[in-house]
Amino acid sequence: MKKLLVIYTFLLLAFGAYFYHYQINERERQQSETASFSTSLDEKYVMVTFQAGIDYWKPAIKGFEDAAEELGVSVEYRGAPQVDVYEQITVLEQVIARKPAGIAVSAVDAQKLDSTIQQAIDAGIPVVLFDADAPESGAASFLGTNNKEAGASAARQLASLLNETGKTAVITAPGQLNLQERTNGFVETIESYSDMEVVAVENGERDERAAKQAVLQLLKEHPDMKGFFSTEANGGAGIAEAVRSVQSDARVIGFDTYKQTLDLIKKGEMDATIAQGTWEMGYQSLQFLTKLKQNPSARIPKHVNTGVTVVTKENVEAYYAW
Repeated sequence: MKKLLVIYTFLLLAFGAYFYHYQINERERQQSETASFSTSLDEKYVMVTFQAGIDYWKPAIKGFEDAAEELGVSVEYRGAPQVDVYEQITVLEQVIARKPAGIAVSAVDAQKLDSTIQQAIDAGIPVVLFDADAPESGAASFLGTNNKEAGASAARQLASLLNETGKTAVITAPGQLNLQERTNGFVETIESYSDMEVVAVENGERDERAAKQAVLQLLKEHPDMKGFFSTEANGGAGIAEAVRSVQSDARVIGFDTYKQTLDLIKKGEMDATIAQGTWEMGYQSLQFLTKLKQNPSARIPKHVNTGVTVVTKENVEAYYAW
């Protein structure tokens, strides 16, 4: 009996010692992981846009955040309040002064941001561009839509709706390279149809009301106008309102997937919109920046086409997710 008691006592002590060391080792492992994660979180990457707070940026920010969670790094979003290059320069300079691990920028102007982006590069901060390019800036990569092809996609959709005949017009805004490329793609594709033409390219000022007024004037000058294309998100709703107000049968193709745009498609007041791969832009931007931070000589693609999809009444529900 005494022998059994001694054996049980020994086993109990052995188990206690094992459990104690297991707890210590597990605590040390968790502390080590936490310390490693905290160190990674000190590596902050910043996304910089213009016109902060609009729906368009939400998928891109989500992609940036999803990549951050996967990579174990910290991210932040900063945006200029308006579509104003000097406001964006100010925001970008403030970000550069904080010396982040990397910056992803959507350029409101294709040239005027070049010197500020170069300041970041000279300071050893990796920079990639997404959505709107500044080709001469020296940034390591551009991730975004092939905007000329996006304009061509809109033209093909409109041509199909109009049985490849009729007058069309573009509502856009000057100064931004991606919008100009969309316009060019649309115009060139429409001109490839023998019975179609683009009779006007008008400035909608990135504003719903301005776009509406531009379209009302065009419909007064060309009552037989059959179709419109907006190269950016705000103009589409203005076009649709103008067409509806004069009871025109003109078809409308918008751009991007604002909720208002999706609602208009559901109601049949807009025929389609062009959806960009904005989540992919944000996600891949951070992937590239972390590679460049770890190895400034890392090879990454100079251009990444994130693709587009034509959204119609048939597939519109899928785009309410954001």
